[in-house]
Amino acid sequence: MSEVLLGVISDTHGLVRPEAVTVLQGSDLIIHAGDIGNHGVIDQLRGVAPTFVVRGNNDNGAWAAGLPATEVVEVGELLFYVLHEISLLDLDPVAAGFAAVVSGHSHKPSIQVRDGVLYLNPGSAGPRRFNLPVAVARVNVSGRRMRPEIVELQV
Repeated sequence: MSEVLLGVISDTHGLVRPEAVTVLQGSDLIIHAGDIGNHGVIDQLRGVAPTFVVRGNNDNGAWAAGLPATEVVEVGELLFYVLHEISLLDLDPVAAGFAAVVSGHSHKPSIQVRDGVLYLNPGSAGPRRFNLPVAVARVNVSGRRMRPEIVELQV
């Protein structure tokens, strides 16, 4: 049973902090949960690991037109459902067979498990907003087990 390290980032709003890249180094995959800011952010993350992205409510313009609103990402043996705003979740993750739902938008890092499904929001890795932390997340996936963690960036 191989272990997969998933890096999760959101709400960069055009800013890829070196501290975020440092935390994401060594990831096998990266998920960006929207409000990317520009295509350069995707290029930088793809320089670290294969990257899956969804369009956020602030991702406008020609560069973002082809980005999906939702994405299904296979992480080891598990399926992760990705969308920007959790309030737009329009399916039952348990019935659909998802192990995790990844979202952004709120800028508030959060790890919750409901009905056996991990709900993960890595928080915002972009410009600081209010008094919220600047953070990313990592999830170690081994078989059907997940170990999520929020990593607050010292910026």
